[in-house]
Amino acid sequence: MPVIEISSLSCSGVEVYATLTEAQLRNRLHPEQGLFIAESPKVIDVALNAGYTPVSLLCERRHITGDAASIIERCGDIPVYTGDRQLLATLTGYTLTRGVLCAMRRPALPSVDEVCSGARRIVVIDGVVDTTNIGAIFRSAAALGIDGVLLTPSSCDPLNRRAVRVSMGSVFLVPWAWLDRPVAQLGGLGFRTAAMALTEDSISLDDPVLTAEPRLAIVMGTEGDGLSEHTIASTDYVVRIPMAHNVDSLNVAAAAAVAFWQLRSRTPGHS
Repeated sequence: MPVIEISSLSCSGVEVYATLTEAQLRNRLHPEQGLFIAESPKVIDVALNAGYTPVSLLCERRHITGDAASIIERCGDIPVYTGDRQLLATLTGYTLTRGVLCAMRRPALPSVDEVCSGARRIVVIDGVVDTTNIGAIFRSAAALGIDGVLLTPSSCDPLNRRAVRVSMGSVFLVPWAWLDRPVAQLGGLGFRTAAMALTEDSISLDDPVLTAEPRLAIVMGTEGDGLSEHTIASTDYVVRIPMAHNVDSLNVAAAAAVAFWQLRSRTPGHS
C-alpha cells in the first residue's frame, strides 16, 4: 500500500475528501463511477465486511500504525494519503473521527421488487432530509428486524458521509432502494401499508391487527410536516404512538425505533 504524504490542500488525489460535494460524489449521470465517504475504522470495517470496494484512504499520520492499521492492511494496494491532524482538518473541513476516512465505490442498488422479495417488514422513508435522522433510522432498522428500506427521491441519500457515520455502518447491513412508485402500489407486492401519522381515525401502535399482518410497510414522514394527506389516504392503516403528558409527537428517528420494535414480525423463524 503506497503511503502518500500530503503537504497542502492542492495535492492530487485528495479531491474526493476536499472539493467534491455530496452530489458530485454521488454522480447521478454515471452512477457506476459514484463514490461515498466512510468515516472511522469501525464503520469502514463494516463496509468492507459487507463487500464494499475501497478506493483510497485519508489517515492521520499517527493512526497509520495505530487505529487504522488493520483497515489499511485489509484495503490492500490502494493509496493512503496522510498528514498531520490540523492539515487534514483544514482539508476536509472537520476533525476526522478516529483519524481515518475511506473513499469507497457506490454499489449498484437493488430494485424495489428485490428489496421487498421475501421481506416481512419494510420501512418507507418519505421526504426525510436530515442526515442524522436517516442514519438513526437505518441503525434502528438493522437492530430491530426491518428487512428493507425504501426511500422517496426527496429523501436524503443514505450514503451521505454523516448519515453513514450516525448509522454506525448499518446502511451497509439493510438492503435499500429508491422508491420508484406510489406507496399504494406496494400492495401489489403483498404488503399492507401503515402510515405513522396523527389523524382522527388513526389506530394505536399496539393494536393487534398490525402485528398480525404477515407483511407490513411502515411509512415514516418528514421531520416538519409529516406525511402528506394524499399519502396517508393511500395507506391501509394510519397509526399513532400513544404518548403521555400531552406530547403530540416524537422525532422521526425516535418514532421509527418505537414503531419497528412494536411492529416487528412475530413469524416463527423470522427475527
